[in-house]
Amino acid sequence: MSPQRFAFPKERKEPLNDASHVRNAIARFNQVEGVSETERAAAWRRIKAAAKKYGVEVETSRPDRKQK
Repeated sequence: MSPQRFAFPKERKEPLNDASHVRNAIARFNQVEGVSETERAAAWRRIKAAAKKYGVEVETSRPDRKQK
């Protein structure tokens, strides 16, 4: 699968190839580690675009990162 089909293409994490995967990417967004805030913001934009494409409802703001 092309890297552009992932929320985090450099890491090839969270594929966005259908509605089910988009919902999964939203649910797991805060579980992805080892990425910068810039990469996280870009991933959220990709997730929102894929959600629109596949008709998945999503909040306009991204989930807050939970502190450990």
